[in-house]
Amino acid sequence: MDSKLPISIDWSTEEVVDVIQFFEIVEKAYKGGVDREKLLAHYRRFKEIVPGKSEEKQLFKQYDEELSISSYQVIKKAREETSTKIKM
Repeated sequence: MDSKLPISIDWSTEEVVDVIQFFEIVEKAYKGGVDREKLLAHYRRFKEIVPGKSEEKQLFKQYDEELSISSYQVIKKAREETSTKIKM
């Protein structure tokens, strides 16, 4: 991945890895699709690390502008659809 990932120096190494994995799976939703349950599990872990909505929006904005995608739309689609695969 060539993009600059939004991370915080306050996170542990494990948390940084988990956030990176979340953003990678969001990107994969655009490239070819991902398993809905896996995506939602990664999002739940992301929310444990980033519980605040404001910080979440800020991180999404940084990442989304870098790749011209919408992390919010990926999560919204995963929550609304019942299909097993999410593809943007």
